[in-house]
Amino acid sequence: MAGMALALWKNLLQTTKKRILQQRRLSLYNGAHGYEEELIKKKLQQFSGGSINLSKEDNGIGILTLNNPKLMNAFTGTMMVELQEKVTELENWKDGKGLIIHGAGNTFCSGSDLNAVKEISNSQDGMYMCMFMQNTLTRLTRLPLISVALVQGKAFGGGAELTTACDFRLMTPGSEIRFVHKHMGLVPGWGGGARLVRIVGSGAALQLLGGAVRVDPERARSLGLCEETLPSSDETGALGEARAWLSQYTEGPTAVIRAVKKVVTAGRELPLEAALRTEKDIFGTVWGGPANLQALVRRPKHK
Repeated sequence: MAGMALALWKNLLQTTKKRILQQRRLSLYNGAHGYEEELIKKKLQQFSGGSINLSKEDNGIGILTLNNPKLMNAFTGTMMVELQEKVTELENWKDGKGLIIHGAGNTFCSGSDLNAVKEISNSQDGMYMCMFMQNTLTRLTRLPLISVALVQGKAFGGGAELTTACDFRLMTPGSEIRFVHKHMGLVPGWGGGARLVRIVGSGAALQLLGGAVRVDPERARSLGLCEETLPSSDETGALGEARAWLSQYTEGPTAVIRAVKKVVTAGRELPLEAALRTEKDIFGTVWGGPANLQALVRRPKHK
């Protein structure tokens, strides 16, 4: 009995260690960068309000809701901490294939709650908050789920940055994305600048950041910032349309969809040789797998 308990305990330690190492690998900053995560979490938790809700559906689609409608879903400190918790939950969700991020009450997100920002306006705390959010959004980007930001109403400041952490953006009539940082005497700090350049190119990124431009659905589409304008403006209708739009990419075996996302992430983030090796490793996980064998039995003719 004691031997069995010891084995279980060792196993648990291994799993926990592996999980922590995996999260460290997925994160940008750790203690080596002078980053004190527990310290900033404590500080952020003093600024409460709103919530981040996650529902994981049986079809492998997660719905993440920014829920602080009184403040146009602005991020309070506790919401920043909750977002990190939800990302950890999504990292451990082995049946997930897709993710939709949207805001409650027909608007996306107006950035940070200024009350919290005022309180941590000294540069050290600001840097910690920046590192905390960059860590979380980098992990969000690297999830093996195909993700889409459903932009209704306004996605301003940090809200605009959050849309860039998704693979795709869908907008609804009358919605806008706006990097307002310049007017706050700031630049993006949650990784939105670097990601924006990769989405729209450096010229367009300079225009959007330097001009704090209001980007409506039509302009977003022409820039390649948004894939489509959905017909519905109301939350229920738009969410249904976003689900349908996403399903064209998430239909199919979970292992295969997750592998697709991993290959693309590696191709985007790694130098070519490392990306090729990663692709080989991922290919090895699906070759001869159930979906591959079933397809060979069906012998589909690709017309």
